[in-house]
Amino acid sequence: MIIVLSPAKTLDYEFDASNEYSVPTFLNQSSKLIGELKEKEPKDIASLMGLSDKLATLNYDRYQSWSPSRKVSADSKPSILVFKGDVYQGLQAEDLSKSEMKFAQKHIRILSGLYGILRPLDVMKPYRLEMGTKLETSQGKNLYEFWGNKVQKNVLEDLTNQKSDLLINLASKEYFTVLGKLPKEVNIVTPTFKDYKNGKYKIISFYAKKARGLMARWIIQNKVTDFEALSGFNVDGYKYSKAESTATVPVFLRKP
Repeated sequence: MIIVLSPAKTLDYEFDASNEYSVPTFLNQSSKLIGELKEKEPKDIASLMGLSDKLATLNYDRYQSWSPSRKVSADSKPSILVFKGDVYQGLQAEDLSKSEMKFAQKHIRILSGLYGILRPLDVMKPYRLEMGTKLETSQGKNLYEFWGNKVQKNVLEDLTNQKSDLLINLASKEYFTVLGKLPKEVNIVTPTFKDYKNGKYKIISFYAKKARGLMARWIIQNKVTDFEALSGFNVDGYKYSKAESTATVPVFLRKP
């Protein structure tokens, strides 16, 4: 079983990382992307990514100082601990035990515009490059064309090695799209989280993102590896709804 997550824009490097870490699989490709980004001025970055001048300058500086990192340092730490967005508030990776982190390393994958795909302990440097960015390279007009089938092949190899066909999609559409058209034998399950508001259940972005993290944490802590067990998710008020669910889209509802 592989669980895919989106990354986060909010990053935090103000923590002491342990000696447990791994090296991203596609560092050579990341270096090529950085090479393209180093050619751009702050105003180009602002235009390309829709950023303020301040953020564009910050990321210009990040690109200029970026180098492929293969170990922990002040600005190179395990990805699952660096990301601090809504999903990661739910995941709370900093509280995972050693055995839980080991399980996460095997089963969690974070999709990334710059790195392609990251395991939880893969060290990463600060960056901003969303998967939907229309960055032209010699390999195409955007990042989906740049990554091609590399990310998909990586996930399929992991599933084969685990003798599993289960892919749990807790990523956004923007990021999941990089996996392309997966073989029909892959069982893709996309949990959906709805909150009760104004008389009906609906997906509320902030809560849904946090719930994805909560589910990832629940899977890690309970070492869940099969689809049937997902219906047991009952955290922070969310409960499985058999009536609203399908075989590929289990739905979890929460009422205040």
